[in-house]
Amino acid sequence: MCIAPAFADQLEQHNELVDKFVNDMHADPLVADCAAHGNFVASTSTVFDHVEFPPSSFDSAHSSVTPWNDSFDEGKQRVKVDSIVTVEGLGVRQDGNGDPADLKFRCGYVGSQMLAFSWNDPVPPAKPRAEPSSGKHKGVKGKHSTGNKSSIKKSSGKSSKKATSSKSSSSKSSSKKTTTKKTQ
Repeated sequence: MCIAPAFADQLEQHNELVDKFVNDMHADPLVADCAAHGNFVASTSTVFDHVEFPPSSFDSAHSSVTPWNDSFDEGKQRVKVDSIVTVEGLGVRQDGNGDPADLKFRCGYVGSQMLAFSWNDPVPPAKPRAEPSSGKHKGVKGKHSTGNKSSIKKSSGKSSKKATSSKSSSSKSSSKKTTTKKTQ
């Protein structure tokens, strides 16, 4: 039950920020949502305290909503979205040293629901943090096959395609057995 109040606070802060961007700065609602999410993500960084979005962040030179009918990216977020939203802000550093950093946030939406997010995070260890946790979850599969996470996905996808094609090309059980013996 302790998690629910924290989530409610985050959601409330997010909604208040979206309302502020839409009502006070005349931002497009999707751009405002992307900016609010970017502010939250950047505040969890070891580098930034928060992100400032001056009114210029929401003009056409610093933000956009682009119709899209494709994958958000070619990596882990290969989810199909119907619009890509971009917005720029200024990352205020936790240590207070140096000028604010130019941050660019990119969000993928289907309708008004965000399905993907990326930003120019200056902290490179974001990738290594993800690898050990995925390695723990897929350690057995990794040892069984090549150990490369993308190969696992590709090889399992190819296997299912081969099985599907052999089933569709012939309905005889003997030909299925032959195909099965070849793949093993």
